[in-house]
Amino acid sequence: MTDASPFPQSYRQWRTYITERCGIQLTQTFVDSRLSELRDAAHPRTRQFRERYGEGYLHSIIGWFETARQEVA
Repeated sequence: MTDASPFPQSYRQWRTYITERCGIQLTQTFVDSRLSELRDAAHPRTRQFRERYGEGYLHSIIGWFETARQEVA
């Protein structure tokens, strides 16, 4: 993460944050579940995420989950 943003700005930063700081295992089930939720524009948590962090960051997170899916497949 950069000094300008407290949020991960690359896949590597995001993966480290999720797995090490949050202690979440990026399993196939977890990744697929999150992707399903994040791709559902009507889902309350997706709407909240978009409002809080913006459409661009939402797309980044979806992309990072897609990369994680490829890694765990």
